[in-house]
Amino acid sequence: MQKLPAALGYGALSGALLTAPLIGLMFLADKLLDLPFVPFALFDWIATVTPGPLITFGIDMMIESLLLFNLSVADAAKTSEQVAAVLMVFFMGVAAGAIFFAALRSRAPSPGGIDGGWLGRFFAQPVPGLAAGLILGLPLTAVSLPMGQSTMNPVVTFVVLMVLFLVWGLALGYFRRQLAPLPTAAMGEGDEEVRSVSVIDRRQFLIRLGATTATITVASAGLGAALGQGERTRIAESVADSMPPAEMPPRRPLPNDGDPLAPAPGTRPEYTPVEDHYQVFLRTEPTFIDISNWVLPIHGLVANQKELTIEQIRNDYPTREQYVTLSCISGRIGTTLISTTHWTGAAMQAVLADVQPLPEAKYLVIKSADGFYETVALDLIASDDRIMLCYAWDSEPLPFDHGFPLRIWLPDRYGMKQPKWIVDIEVTDEYREGYWVERGWDEVARVKTTSVIDTVAVRDVVEAGGQRLVPVGGIAFSGARGISAVQVRVDGGPWQDAELRSPLSETTWVIWRYDWPFAAGDHTFEVRCAELDGTPQIEEEQGNRPSGATGVHSRKATL
Repeated sequence: MQKLPAALGYGALSGALLTAPLIGLMFLADKLLDLPFVPFALFDWIATVTPGPLITFGIDMMIESLLLFNLSVADAAKTSEQVAAVLMVFFMGVAAGAIFFAALRSRAPSPGGIDGGWLGRFFAQPVPGLAAGLILGLPLTAVSLPMGQSTMNPVVTFVVLMVLFLVWGLALGYFRRQLAPLPTAAMGEGDEEVRSVSVIDRRQFLIRLGATTATITVASAGLGAALGQGERTRIAESVADSMPPAEMPPRRPLPNDGDPLAPAPGTRPEYTPVEDHYQVFLRTEPTFIDISNWVLPIHGLVANQKELTIEQIRNDYPTREQYVTLSCISGRIGTTLISTTHWTGAAMQAVLADVQPLPEAKYLVIKSADGFYETVALDLIASDDRIMLCYAWDSEPLPFDHGFPLRIWLPDRYGMKQPKWIVDIEVTDEYREGYWVERGWDEVARVKTTSVIDTVAVRDVVEAGGQRLVPVGGIAFSGARGISAVQVRVDGGPWQDAELRSPLSETTWVIWRYDWPFAAGDHTFEVRCAELDGTPQIEEEQGNRPSGATGVHSRKATL
């Protein structure tokens, strides 16, 4: 009998060597056959069934980990989720291998086989391995079927994924037979030479099999990545083709191009390139909607129910254009989960006037293709003609990973209140909590006023009036309420007024700059701001849950 620690160790190693290529092959199947990628599907399923407080805890832990390693949350958050999803399935395979070896450690292996060769040894005693593949694969496949975005027939999807898991199980059984010691009772005296000939040296076996599985893993992952990049290109082209350029107004010069105040060197771009706009969505991958068969039903308590195509939304209603800063409620003070771009869409007031809500109607319940949903009060829409069903950013079709073909914009609200990939709007008299409201976040989610130091430009000291000045700069944002003042202080001294650059619109951030008289040493810079009506930002430090973070942002620098 193999000792338990040895069985667990060999089993875990075998599980690792086999699960890595299994994940690679599933990734390749996803890109080649449009099957759901099991790690992502499992991760998405867990997110839908996990209670809200635990989901929030997980999000907080991920963000804190990224901040600990000084990584941009905007750049790394989604990648971190994807890595976590892959590692989760990988370690499930490792654990399954350890349990399999431990459970069979008292069972003597026998070669058996079809022809006594490698193929025969692989298929010898198939039942335990097939059972292991079934136990691991059946629930993962069952979860993947409804969670993935696959267009493949569900029966074909089930068969292909289960074949991969069953082969994984057969290979695990083969590994176990090669790595388990032969029973001492079966060997006579002087049979050590027979033993050495009969059993492949474990080290050599593991080296050979490790090289084989590594090759399969790298090749399948590499080919899958290449196919995935081609798929993204095709999707981007189909999105671009959905809106002929002639239908869209050209990008105009920025409205504040004549402002004489230059941002301090190192300040984030005033206008965020679309490819750099932060992304937050429910699933590990963005949802893609085929525009050729997409329509938007607007139904419920209306006199004139509609099913609108994207062409009707673009052409039949007044166009709204707005420079918009959008921010995420999960961001801490100094967050990178905030971006500014130019939005174009259909005026929501005009769309509602067309469908004619009944007198008793009070809310819109908006549903997204990724399972997200949110409730918007009709009174809010009636009070603000800027609210739009957005179909374009930067005078280009809305990117597919930012909500193509349609998302809503609500001024002065965090992104958690603003569905994208919209597929259904119901007009109702009943209030229903939105996706994140159900999970403990703020019901209104009104943007908290904040100011951020992006840069203390110690390498860009300027000379002015015989003084050496250090440019300090950043952003201030208060949703749709504007910014009237920004102040900076250094090392706890008096607050000093910064200069403000004209904003792109009343719903974007403001770029500020303060030229500080140079003084050598280690310094701490702090910033605060006030809204257009003079209301100061909240300086008391408060976490982002449930209503958004508050506090004074600070930055240290050595000059």
